[in-house]
Amino acid sequence: MTALVVIDRAPYGDWRGREAVDMGFSLAAFDQPVSFLFTGPGVNWLRMGQDATELSQKNLARQLGAAAIFGVEALLVDHKALAAYQLSVDTLSSPAQPVTVSPGLYGQYDHILCL
Repeated sequence: MTALVVIDRAPYGDWRGREAVDMGFSLAAFDQPVSFLFTGPGVNWLRMGQDATELSQKNLARQLGAAAIFGVEALLVDHKALAAYQLSVDTLSSPAQPVTVSPGLYGQYDHILCL
């Protein structure tokens, strides 16, 4: 079983994105192949230089930095969303592979999870 966890929510202000990341980490911790796809406002999870102290929340870059430790296979990022949010691979806090979101991408996975 391969799973793709789609994160399409902004990193702060909505708990669904955090829950999606936690779900992906849980799958990976139990040796299930899982990748994350950041799309739409979700690309902001990867934005370098985040400071959530005014929101009384932890910086999400640290959380995503643990992806390899948990065994997450890949961090994928929608290249169109990167452009829409004026980001590039060089401005991301975690290494992510730009991809084109398409039925072909989704077809590579047995399960697509989106909260």
